[in-house]
Amino acid sequence: METVTLYHGSPNQTLFPTFGLGEEKHDYGKGLYLTPNIELAREWAVCNGTDGFLYKIELNLSGLVLLNFDECDPLAWIAELMSHRDADTSIRYKRFAPKFIEKHKINVSHYDIIKGWRADSSYFLIAKKFVRDELDAALLQEALKLGDLGIQYCIKSSRAFEKIHHPFEPIEEVRKELYLERYNTRDSKARKNLYELMNSEKNTLTDTFSRYI
Repeated sequence: METVTLYHGSPNQTLFPTFGLGEEKHDYGKGLYLTPNIELAREWAVCNGTDGFLYKIELNLSGLVLLNFDECDPLAWIAELMSHRDADTSIRYKRFAPKFIEKHKINVSHYDIIKGWRADSSYFLIAKKFVRDELDAALLQEALKLGDLGIQYCIKSSRAFEKIHHPFEPIEEVRKELYLERYNTRDSKARKNLYELMNSEKNTLTDTFSRYI
């Protein structure tokens, strides 16, 4: 049996992970989002500017079907993100986004867990720059690894939720005085690295979003 230790950062002191709840407009839709990196979970707990709480679970992956976006074409990750959140507000994007999603999105309906990048501020910026034809598709994989923003697991299916042991209680309180600065510093570094990549000669602007629609 393969068991992973995962952490969840939240501003809420009480959580009851329940299948079918959550916001559809999250990276991978409704589900419970966790990370194997305890420091990232602490940062995510306070990213809204308030103190937060850290949760820990041991998840047995035996019998569960996992989709790992790190093993997929980055275009599939972009398409998954676009299917839940608007990467741009332009008329052009709204017209062509459905075609891109239809062409590149993976059918995730039979997966219990999705593993992939977390599209917070700087990662979501990668998607925005791509759909605006400002970042080559060939550089997406490199861009996604620049900021050290971490990997997240999204628990999607009812049988995956059944493997979460209750009570689901916080293991520590996280203070924003320390971890909010770390979150902002990590995000700023990721943005800086992205703009450096975009301004480099590697970004030829010939392998852009328009080519894939």
